Amino acid sequence: MNTRHLVAGVDSSTQSCKVVIVDPSTFEIVREGRARHPEGTSVDPNHWWQALLAAIEHAGGLSDVKAISIAGQQHGLVALDAAGEVVRDALLWNDTRSAPQAKELVNHFGAEWLASNTGSIPVASFTATKLLWVRQNEPENARRIAAVALPHDWLTWKLAGQAPDISKLVTDRSDASGTGYFNSKTNEYVSEIVEFCIGKDIQLPRVAEWNETVGEVSPEIGGGEGCKIGAGMGDNAGAAMGLQLGSGEIAISIGTSGTIFGVADENSADQSASIAGFASADGKFLPLVCTLNAARVLEWGAQILGVSLDEFGSLASNGTAGAGGISLTPYFEGERTPNLPDATASMNGLTLANGTRENFARACIEGMLQGLEVGRQLIVNQGTAVTAIRLIGGAAANLGVREVATNIFGDLVSFPPSAEYVALGAARQANSLSV
Repeated sequence: MNTRHLVAGVDSSTQSCKVVIVDPSTFEIVREGRARHPEGTSVDPNHWWQALLAAIEHAGGLSDVKAISIAGQQHGLVALDAAGEVVRDALLWNDTRSAPQAKELVNHFGAEWLASNTGSIPVASFTATKLLWVRQNEPENARRIAAVALPHDWLTWKLAGQAPDISKLVTDRSDASGTGYFNSKTNEYVSEIVEFCIGKDIQLPRVAEWNETVGEVSPEIGGGEGCKIGAGMGDNAGAAMGLQLGSGEIAISIGTSGTIFGVADENSADQSASIAGFASADGKFLPLVCTLNAARVLEWGAQILGVSLDEFGSLASNGTAGAGGISLTPYFEGERTPNLPDATASMNGLTLANGTRENFARACIEGMLQGLEVGRQLIVNQGTAVTAIRLIGGAAANLGVREVATNIFGDLVSFPPSAEYVALGAARQANSLSV
């Protein structure tokens, strides 16, 4: 008798791996587990694998789980050789060393052609730029590359016990749309871009249907036989599915990065490189604006003042609107929107009269959220009628962030309960698998 009745969703993010085990009849979390990822913008993906195993164990294993899907951080370059071994540390989305290669791609193919064929203009975060960077800067590694996967592709492949066979790699349309070499209208890779970036034929993951079963959890993982695996998805597509976003609704997620996105019927094809024309996890599109500087701005500010994040939020609440004339441009890690990879942060307007701890905290939160408001306006300008904004992510629970967000976004903004929406979106996909 098959006693499996639960489903699992995974969020393998930049900072950690979260696993939620869900009752599909109510979508309430039965149990969960997590494990940390190492810091850095260049990481050995084997750390992600060990974290996934630890998080599954922490969540009580998969013995009563009928299906699982993995959502993961987009864009990361996982380069494999013909034997399925990792060629070099994965270059993550927030590694900006490939900014010159992004410009080179635009100069070679043209913004109009790239927007038409990939939905987006490449920036340093995209996989294509990282692949070109490796070819130009690490020729020995480039010669070894036989396959390229994204973080969630690689973890799915490992979970199904399909490594080291690189022909078994599978991805989904949402994550493939962030590579810079995939056309989400035709659902095909753009071979001209791949050839330009690496100069040879390589194995790319097969793009599965959103509700397709792509394998079963390898018995040695501890799940036993019969636990189905879904194609997975990019993290933002996972959040959209977890939130069940409808027409006119957008999410603003404040994590390591800040993202503004919503599900749409048509691709944006924005030639300015401000809006990424990604795909959703269920066959539609996911116009998205991303800022590099989000929650870490608050962490930096709290560290400077020597307070906790909650205390930092309280200080901001006691500051004046407009921070008494202080403004922070929070480009601590460069910036993606606007596309300024080499930019730095600056704080202006400080005087002896307004330079209080309260106004400093307020300026940090206002600066971060105003960057996200620019993203919302970009999506509106592309023709999306925004009727509701859902503010999510770890920093969205901060009372100071909520107060400032209400001032900036007005009555449109709401604050869903704090939850692992990316992992819950993956669990919803797992529950929809065709069998």
